[in-house]
Amino acid sequence: MIADLRIYTCKPNKMAEWVAMYKEMAWPLQQKYLGRCLGWFTTVEGELNTVVHIWGYEDQGDRERRRKAMAADPAWQKFLAEGYRRELLLKQENRIMVPTDFSPVQ
Repeated sequence: MIADLRIYTCKPNKMAEWVAMYKEMAWPLQQKYLGRCLGWFTTVEGELNTVVHIWGYEDQGDRERRRKAMAADPAWQKFLAEGYRRELLLKQENRIMVPTDFSPVQ
């Protein structure tokens, strides 16, 4: 298993708008195509205006196939365009991680 850690930094006072837009437009698509959300979080302390979500995949090939299928969906392209139009994000990061042999998530 691999985990895809996604970190999004929103512009100040824009996180609620981004989360609402994501929930309406992207969440159903990601559930359909990506399937295994391990967690979806917003910060309340530390670096503010940050959204973090983690997706589990069998391996890198599984991740690539799923994300490619999602990227081909016109509804996903609409979500990306709307996010760009609203200018809600400052930066995006992702990290591919593997669990240790004692991780509760395998």
